[in-house]
Amino acid sequence: MRDRLRVLLPEDPENYYDQRDLIPVDLKGSLEHARIVITNYHAFQLKDAKEIKGVARNTRLLLKGDRTEDAFKETPKAMVSRVLRAFGGVAAGKQQIMVFNDEAHHCYQDRPIPADANASQLNRDQRAANDEARVWFRGLHAIARHVGIKQVFDLSATPFYLNGSGYHEGHLFPWTVSDFSLMDAIESGIVKVPRTPVDDDADHELVVYLHLWDFVGNVLPKGASRSKMKDWAPPPELEGALRSLHRSYQRAFEHWEKTLEEHDETPPVFIVVCPNTVVSKLVYDWIAGEQIVDEADEVIAHKPGNLSLLSNVIDGTPLARPRTILIDSAQLESGEGMNPIFKRDASAEIAAFKADYRRRYPGADVEKITDDELLREVMNTVGKKGKLGEQVRCVVSVSMLTEGWDANTVTHVLGVRAFRSQLLCEQVVGRGLRRRSYAVNDAGYFEPEYANVYGIPFQFISSDKPVTEPTLPRPVQEVEALAGREHLRITFPNLVGYRVELPDEEISLDLDHAPMFEIGPNTVPRWVEVEGVIGSGEREAGDERAYRPQEVAYALARRVLDTQFTTVDDKRPWLFPRLVQICRQWIDHRVVQADGYDLGYLMTITEAQTEAAEKIWEAISRAADRRGRLRPMLNRFNPKGSTADVYFHTRKAAVTADKSEVTHVTLDGRDGNTWEQLLAAELELNPNVSSYVKNDHLGFTIPYVHKGRSHDYFPDFLVRLRPVEGEPFDRMLIVEVSGSRKSPGPTQVKATTARESWCASVNNHAGFGRWGYIEMHDPLTFKVHLTEAIQALYGDAPIIGHPDLLDFNERDVRHARGA
Repeated sequence: MRDRLRVLLPEDPENYYDQRDLIPVDLKGSLEHARIVITNYHAFQLKDAKEIKGVARNTRLLLKGDRTEDAFKETPKAMVSRVLRAFGGVAAGKQQIMVFNDEAHHCYQDRPIPADANASQLNRDQRAANDEARVWFRGLHAIARHVGIKQVFDLSATPFYLNGSGYHEGHLFPWTVSDFSLMDAIESGIVKVPRTPVDDDADHELVVYLHLWDFVGNVLPKGASRSKMKDWAPPPELEGALRSLHRSYQRAFEHWEKTLEEHDETPPVFIVVCPNTVVSKLVYDWIAGEQIVDEADEVIAHKPGNLSLLSNVIDGTPLARPRTILIDSAQLESGEGMNPIFKRDASAEIAAFKADYRRRYPGADVEKITDDELLREVMNTVGKKGKLGEQVRCVVSVSMLTEGWDANTVTHVLGVRAFRSQLLCEQVVGRGLRRRSYAVNDAGYFEPEYANVYGIPFQFISSDKPVTEPTLPRPVQEVEALAGREHLRITFPNLVGYRVELPDEEISLDLDHAPMFEIGPNTVPRWVEVEGVIGSGEREAGDERAYRPQEVAYALARRVLDTQFTTVDDKRPWLFPRLVQICRQWIDHRVVQADGYDLGYLMTITEAQTEAAEKIWEAISRAADRRGRLRPMLNRFNPKGSTADVYFHTRKAAVTADKSEVTHVTLDGRDGNTWEQLLAAELELNPNVSSYVKNDHLGFTIPYVHKGRSHDYFPDFLVRLRPVEGEPFDRMLIVEVSGSRKSPGPTQVKATTARESWCASVNNHAGFGRWGYIEMHDPLTFKVHLTEAIQALYGDAPIIGHPDLLDFNERDVRHARGA
């Protein structure tokens, strides 16, 4: 709060008096004589003497004895002297102090007798609000009594009594001079229009994402130890709300990328407000990703988050600048030391922001900056250009972001807590209503801006205007997976290493004892409509992607493998192909889909996928059979990639591609690599090439070790050949364009690893097709060399790995693939 209000200090270089020309020139000299102190109501709390700190409560009571006053706590007069110390001394009785109470609806003297009989029982939040109001009111009363106050000005956007104050909730303060309500601000266009859910197709009379807490409040943890929350999955309604709001956020983010980013605007911000530190940490980990630790508490991997645009982990690596941050807003607003448990949970992002602060300000002594100050700076600067929080996309808040936070880039708000009053709803919704721009259009009006709000039952008269989607301009240039080219899609495994493994017993599915699994109406909506009191609405149509049964089988098999066949000391990736077969068999024979429902429910709701995996596990029978095999080590959290996920902007030279799901082939080098361009032309012309893709923003890597260190190798192209009649698998060729400037040592290691380890292990896995590797050294022989490599791959020649390393011919590949 004090950081935000520094703009009120005349000596501050960014003060509002100069920026907004608030003071007439002839009065500016007088302003320089003003002494302004910015504090918060916590400063009015009577502090303990340092001698009593750490003393047990019973000992303190014994020392106090029968005295009414606590000798070890400062007196109100001492508190006043401490608070006014920054003034340099104020003479008593002079009444020189003027007070401006910001968010003054929290400053009142509560009535000892309730306004009605039903109000006698206050909940914890109401008691805390009254306690805070007493501290604030009594503090000002002490200043008035011991020094004197000339005038008090109360400033508030919601100048009415809180629920639990002893007065009727919503009644205006009697001393209110002018009331310009939030509804007036919305209708006049000076703030964004909040759009809340008004309709959905859930199997419940309530609009689920509007009244979210009614569905999840009783199942979320209240305060259990985080160590007991392994593999936590959100309740279905909460996960559905998160994914639905994220899909809406994706549209806002795409709009920012296409129209605002080039003007140095900061990205849109997604806010999640949680009820306690346990839920906030669980939601944060689910959104942003988390560290995976072993039994020794050592970090062994990083799991990506479930919302792609908000994940802090990309391709298994944590980002240097986190997109999502976890903030204990109650602690930040108090100005007190931060909870050590929270500091432990946020240690990774604190370290990352310290490193970024060191890069931004090379001369600054980072060690003198406390973790609390850093997080406060990040929080205060979300959405502000050139500041520490400028690239933050998501804020997961403990307690709530009520007032005093002025980010103007918030577009989406999710409330995961109880909202028992409209005041609380207005306060939280208000965090998303500051406009980005106050420029008027040709007609002299503001263009409407919107904030989509879930989980907060904010009440206003809904609009009857038709739901329309705003048309967003397309970017100047982009590289993306093109709709309609799905038949050209290339998929590949994501490997983290290689090993020789012994398979477990043979497994099969016992359909006779497997019950039916029904997918039909439930409390997770397939679509939701949001509307505001004015302006256009939005229909979030849900996940419109059509999931193939094989894709769902793949996801279920991965979950069964992770939960039932994988331990710290015993990992069994070789069971995956068979598990895919079993899961596909279960889907075909045991899953029943109601009209209008599909398998996407098992892909988007974790709880449903977990339940399905448990049903499959219960129906699996096993028999013994063991032998050694060379196997790939798949990335546990991201085992498979594809061209479908490619989307990025580039300034590289690029040529269009016809035989690729991706629109362009980007060319490396300052002016573009002509060798890569020549090879792309040959791939377009070769009749045996079904599709290909340049490995740029694709995420395809080959892990290798050079001089004792692990590295990732990024080959240039992936090529899918035309299928051989009768073969149920794809043949894939990895192509490297090797110029003379590349180091011979690492180049040889990379080529050997690609062929003898990566291709051999993946081919033995038999779940990703048949792979080969080839290098291109001379552009004059590209055509001949490419033709030879393709024929070698069709003939299972050594480009797929040394024959001694392969074992797929020892079994029925066509039936063991399963994926």
